[in-house]
Amino acid sequence: MFHQDQEIFNILLETVSLGVVIVDSDQVLKEVNAASETMFGYSKQELLGQSLNVLIPSTYHPNHSKYFDQFIKEGKRRKMSESADIFGLKKNGSIFPVEIELNPFTSGNKSYVIALISDISEKKEVEKNLMLRTQALDSAKSGIVITDALKPDNPIIYFNSTFQTLTGYSDDEILNHNIKFLQRKDQNQKPLQKLKEAMLMGESCQATLRSYRKDGSMFWNDMYVFPITNSRGYVTNFVAIQNDVTLKKIAEEERLHLASIFDESLNEIYVFESKTLKFINANYGAQKNIGYTLEELKTMTPLNITSPETEAKFKNTIQQLLKTHIEKIEFESVHQRKDGSKYPVEVHLQSSVLNDKNVFVAIILDITERKNYTTELEHKVEERTQQLKQALSKEKELNELKTSFLSLVSHEFKTPLSAILTSCELLGKYQLEEHQDKRNKHIKTIKDKVHFLNNILNDFLSVEKLETGKVNYRFTDFKLSKVVNEAVYDANMHLKEGQQIKYPENIDDLSLYQDEKIIQLILSNLLYNAIKYSPKGTSIDLYVHQDGSNTHIKVKDNGIGIPEKDQKHIFERYFRAENVLNTQGTGIGLNIVKNHIENLGGSICFETQEHVGSTFSITFPNAAEL
Repeated sequence: MFHQDQEIFNILLETVSLGVVIVDSDQVLKEVNAASETMFGYSKQELLGQSLNVLIPSTYHPNHSKYFDQFIKEGKRRKMSESADIFGLKKNGSIFPVEIELNPFTSGNKSYVIALISDISEKKEVEKNLMLRTQALDSAKSGIVITDALKPDNPIIYFNSTFQTLTGYSDDEILNHNIKFLQRKDQNQKPLQKLKEAMLMGESCQATLRSYRKDGSMFWNDMYVFPITNSRGYVTNFVAIQNDVTLKKIAEEERLHLASIFDESLNEIYVFESKTLKFINANYGAQKNIGYTLEELKTMTPLNITSPETEAKFKNTIQQLLKTHIEKIEFESVHQRKDGSKYPVEVHLQSSVLNDKNVFVAIILDITERKNYTTELEHKVEERTQQLKQALSKEKELNELKTSFLSLVSHEFKTPLSAILTSCELLGKYQLEEHQDKRNKHIKTIKDKVHFLNNILNDFLSVEKLETGKVNYRFTDFKLSKVVNEAVYDANMHLKEGQQIKYPENIDDLSLYQDEKIIQLILSNLLYNAIKYSPKGTSIDLYVHQDGSNTHIKVKDNGIGIPEKDQKHIFERYFRAENVLNTQGTGIGLNIVKNHIENLGGSICFETQEHVGSTFSITFPNAAEL
């Protein structure tokens, strides 16, 4: 039958780009075109007279005959891919996806089917890649939305799950709405106007905005918007990448607050060059007490405010810092104000670096009252000898504590404050986009130092409350895993390169009736010490066990350990072992931990070996007694 008009038929058959296969009602191959030969890897001679199953994967053979008979019976044209994915079988055994259009016809009282076959491997690959890209966008840690710039009001046409989690809005509340709904009634923000103008110009823009979740809570939203253009250069879409930077904003406010504390301190703080000794900066307390303005001080040196009788001593002290490895020196001197009046001072002098320049930082305490008080005591020696001995002993103890505290403050505050000041000044110099890495580096330095200073302030407040008995413990029921998660999360931000914290197992069902914040403070302090006193690339093991009445927690490190002669003092306030004197610290953390844990009815102990590591163990009741 196919030999009629054979030449015309062959021309039509071979010019079709799709694979063409003709079978009879017995599924025997009667004709194939060149495209089919290429697609399946057979020659025409190999296929003609063969069963159609030779082109179908074996897994489909059992049901194929039934479907074929039903199709012949119905006699209607249809596409097989409409119901399910269809696959073809090549000569080399490989399977590939296809789309098939079936066309039944009769000739000479016989039924035939002509199948038009398309290899859709590339199409499937494109669909797969599109699905992967969609999944990638959906799993991104930043909130992402895409808008349609060709529609009125630039509505949202896509958002990822992070954006929905960040904002709390439903699908219907997001899709087909302008993203300005995040600002609610707070539409008069300057960065928002800048963002609108950039989008009108079809330009990229970054802005940090006050945004509001569905529950009404405000968060700082760092938004970067950039346009998508078509081949003609028209903006068709905008992509907005959003991040919650609320914590960063809070840290920045804290940094500014600390800088304000530094500048407004009533103690005198000076910064001067190590070579010329000329003043670079002086805080408000210094200017007020000495009587000179900052402009006047910048033309002067410390020798101009030191009385002649102490000038030689000061020069000698400077030489000690310059020629030795001593980090700081404390001494008493006499300063002379602009009006000529003199007053005794206690000087805490330390070398530092500012903008790659060696400088000295001096914290000055006016000790006039202290000197006067000592003089008055000396005048009463003869008549109140015994009382004076007790008073002097107490005074000595207080002075030692005060000196220790002031030394601690001058050392532990000055270095991070200098780092903050340096990073702030350097940030102003990196204004180009390509300087972002450098900006990020200095922002991280500021955040780290602010966090460090905040911890010190919290420690000082804890010591004061413990001393005066003003600690009010608040007992609640809570999951132990919550406290462990928060403490480990905070500790992870301090990990050195290669360090890791091994999380305890099987703690999800453990509960406590205790002061949640105090337990977290204790655990965070132990983890932070383990990180600080352990080298890079080591692990910190955290063990948690709970019996019927008590909870037991161990923090084990592979650090420097504690020298044997220092172990008996390790819980004393302000005490620091000799092998950590060059490491930042206050020496009050373990004292706070011990006081709190004992107040809660618990105990703390440790095992340590120098150069091997330490294990600190705490035990406290599962249920606090009211």
